[in-house]
Amino acid sequence: MFVKDRMNPDPVCGSPEMAVTEAQELMLSKGIRHLPIVDDGNALVGLVTRSSLRSALPADVSSFSRFEVSYTLSRIKVHSIMVKEVITIEPDIPIEDAAFLMAEKRIGTLPVVKDGCLVGIISGEDLFTAMASLLGTRNPDKSGVIAALTTAIAKEGGYLSVCVGYHPKDDLNQWISVCKVENMEEDRLAEVICSLENTTILDIRQFQEH
Repeated sequence: MFVKDRMNPDPVCGSPEMAVTEAQELMLSKGIRHLPIVDDGNALVGLVTRSSLRSALPADVSSFSRFEVSYTLSRIKVHSIMVKEVITIEPDIPIEDAAFLMAEKRIGTLPVVKDGCLVGIISGEDLFTAMASLLGTRNPDKSGVIAALTTAIAKEGGYLSVCVGYHPKDDLNQWISVCKVENMEEDRLAEVICSLENTTILDIRQFQEH
């Protein structure tokens, strides 16, 4: 499963020149905690978070009226308070890499970028749902799929170190298995998988331990 399979491909976005109050209202109305900021060419230039919104106000606003707070924020543009050094990810990255990156950096979302342009966004909630799906919480293994795959690989001397699966959201009649295989050449692995009935390889790649 890749980031593109679970990301939101149509995220709510803002512009660098919008007022902070406008960004705040947009985030509240859409129920989002992160607002990607893009330029006219849809290139990602920043990210507004709840903490960056709070940073727009002086440390002590206890003496400010609600009107004064709103007026102050309305005069501040998003480009002056947005996070400019944004951690991003590409759509074809395995979803477990996105999970590791978010945990390592202690962030709650990753804008998804391809060729410099924003193509989606993936959150911690998206990752949690994806992991639940991979573990079969709501989508049990389609009868015999994993057994057939495991047997075929084992006969060729391969070792299946990881194998999880899920039904794609757009076609519940299909079953996608995500496997990590050791002790087997890539070309031979492809031949074995393609020899199985009603089986197609969607993606195959090599990973090396560092």
